[in-house]
Amino acid sequence: MDSLFSRIYVLDTSSILHGTARRAISEGKIAGKLLIHTYIVDYFEALSRKGSSKGINGLKELELIRKAAEEAQELVELEYTSEMPDGYRRTRDLDPDVVARAVAHEIGGTLVTSDEVSRVAAEALGIDTLYLEPGGGRFELEKFFEPDIMSVHLKEGVPPHAKKGVPGKWEFITLREEPVTREELEEIIRQILERAKGGASDSFIEAERPGSTIVQLGVYRIVITRPPFSDGVEVTAVRPVARLRLEDYKLPKKLVERLEKRAEGILIAGAPGMGKTTFAQALAEYYHRKGKIVKTIESPRDMHLPDEVTQYSKNYATSEEIHDVLLLSRPDYTFFDEMRDTRDFELYADLRLAGVGMVGVVHATAPIDAIQRFIGRVELGMIPSIIDTVIYIKNGRVEKVYSLETTVKIPHGLKEADLARPVVVVKDFLTDKPEYELYVFGERTFVVPVRRAGIKLSVKEYKVKSLLERALKRYLPDEEFDVEVDPARSLVTIRVPADLYNYVLGKPRKRLEKLCRKHGFEMELVPRVE
Repeated sequence: MDSLFSRIYVLDTSSILHGTARRAISEGKIAGKLLIHTYIVDYFEALSRKGSSKGINGLKELELIRKAAEEAQELVELEYTSEMPDGYRRTRDLDPDVVARAVAHEIGGTLVTSDEVSRVAAEALGIDTLYLEPGGGRFELEKFFEPDIMSVHLKEGVPPHAKKGVPGKWEFITLREEPVTREELEEIIRQILERAKGGASDSFIEAERPGSTIVQLGVYRIVITRPPFSDGVEVTAVRPVARLRLEDYKLPKKLVERLEKRAEGILIAGAPGMGKTTFAQALAEYYHRKGKIVKTIESPRDMHLPDEVTQYSKNYATSEEIHDVLLLSRPDYTFFDEMRDTRDFELYADLRLAGVGMVGVVHATAPIDAIQRFIGRVELGMIPSIIDTVIYIKNGRVEKVYSLETTVKIPHGLKEADLARPVVVVKDFLTDKPEYELYVFGERTFVVPVRRAGIKLSVKEYKVKSLLERALKRYLPDEEFDVEVDPARSLVTIRVPADLYNYVLGKPRKRLEKLCRKHGFEMELVPRVE
């Protein structure tokens, strides 16, 4: 028995986090004294107090290792040590894996690791190593995914739910009546993080912050949240259920020709879950098949593309670094998935003006909203040079396509010839009919829908129009004004005489906006010159 425990195994963090040390004990691969330095325990505890999933997972694994050692007590003797090796002292900045390696070297023990770099470093120092391959075991998350499940939503104390169907046509279902327990959820999180650190090229931790972790695990995009960021432990896992080719969308020939020959500043817009990224993925593959050099900027990286397409993570680089890399590598098209903040839009505009073909994916509830996301972030006159095509996706198909151009004209709604100015005209690409005009009046930028005949208003919309007209007559009894309701955008555009515009911007505007909001509409006030 003494000879059995004469062999000492020293665990590093990778063998703990991957669960490989625990499995090795249960399978009898480790027989002898098992040594864990308390610095590793302190390291995991410090991370846990910051809300890190890595720290919580590490402490959970240490508990499971202790139980596995108790069950295999005839073969394994677990021991903790707090003595630091010669030349080291306990500091917060010390790498716990360096401590484990130094302990193994000092006592002549065997370093147990699941990290390839740690194995090579230990062997370079002449330290015996036991390398345990990460992975293995049943992945609990997969049991929730049936063939047509888009996403799974797990929260402690709540029955598991899922979105079932395809983008634009799905239902929210309950997978079982029994609530998910904290223990079950922690085990799922432990397995997720174990596989994410397993070394596979398509599995990695994309971002880890106090209270939240984003993981890309093969085809799964997983978001883990914990208190205090969320009111309970929650896991949301999304996977693509459809991988389409551009030909599957049956696009009009005119649009396909534009995508092939002219479109270099493309926006793909749509509401969440409508299939924007699926379409972007199909378009990226289409360009790749056409012999174009394609790269992507993603956060997180969840587009599934051929290996020849390089995917960059915005989480691991600054905008300046991405800018330099893309300009030097000279791609034909760069796909920018999930553009959110001002820096994203500025990077898109900068690269586009530098001559890089850009395809951006943005959230928008209406096609024109995608263009409005650029207003205030770039000069109005530059927008057509940055964006030439807007593709709006709804229910997994292309519903609307806009093209943009700049012209000098009298804006729609104004009549005086000396008010002619540069106007960005937004046209329906397939019919070539203008639908919106963007122009600057004073210090404000206006997005004005071009009046279209034949739009019938519902009872609710007609009521709003009547109420607003009645309210306006209190402030402008002898003046002409126009009230135009756009049902598609839930927007009311009010045109008032230019000389009274500043007056209406005061107290009347607040009353009018309150009236619009009460009936579910936004309001836009536009000057009109007779």
